Amino acid sequence: MRLRAGNQRGFGAMLSFELDGDEAVLRRFLSALELFTLAESLGGVESLISHAATMTHAGMAADARAAAGISESLLRISVGIEDSEDLIADLERAFQAAATR
Repeated sequence: MRLRAGNQRGFGAMLSFELDGDEAVLRRFLSALELFTLAESLGGVESLISHAATMTHAGMAADARAAAGISESLLRISVGIEDSEDLIADLERAFQAAATR
């Protein structure tokens, strides 16, 4: 506990969220991102995004993923060292693109 308190300040940089919609919505969202890189490795300094069902958990059967709470629309992001306002703007553009038919 002492190590954590001395070396970590603030919150972590990983989060997960689900998009409402079908695969086309998911593809529009991912295609619109400019700063986040679609990648499985979540350990670098750049901001990354992954689609758990087809990347990190692709080896699991669909029913096992569902039982584990991993939906077909689950996205995981790892925030890098880019400017936070730029990352927020990138996500906002992607959400707008996903909502466009």
